[in-house]
Amino acid sequence: MPSFDVVSEVDLHQLTNAVDQVSRIIDNRFDFKGVDAGFEREERTVALHAEAEFQLAQMEDMLRSALIKCDINPGAMECGDPSASGKLVRQSITLRHGLDSQQCKTIVKTLKEAKLKVQAQIQGDQVRVTGKKRDDLQEAIALLRESPVDLPLQFTNFRD
Repeated sequence: MPSFDVVSEVDLHQLTNAVDQVSRIIDNRFDFKGVDAGFEREERTVALHAEAEFQLAQMEDMLRSALIKCDINPGAMECGDPSASGKLVRQSITLRHGLDSQQCKTIVKTLKEAKLKVQAQIQGDQVRVTGKKRDDLQEAIALLRESPVDLPLQFTNFRD
């Protein structure tokens, strides 16, 4: 029976590439010359630090565009509030990974309300969708791409 999984994942290698690209851009930008500004990445968290809050906003925009270039949806970004400490302003950005139970329930509810010929099961932080025909699964994917879930969704493990 054909099936696929609905997940929300961030490729950590691509995240490293995006942070490295933005760090190189900061080193070469004229308006950041002589400014103590940078990025630090730990697992799924990126810490930004700069001397002023407007510089943090510029760095956040640069990170967002680098994520787009590295095929990471910036909708997965959860930006923390900037906090001043000494002469630096810091901000933490977390990239969400996985679906929580409420988002899984929303996906299942969306599929049931559409009355497609598919079944959805919650499996931890992902949803498995099964159906008798490949066309039904493709309709489900098209429906979920337009759904109101606030996380970027990926469709993996497509089995025929």
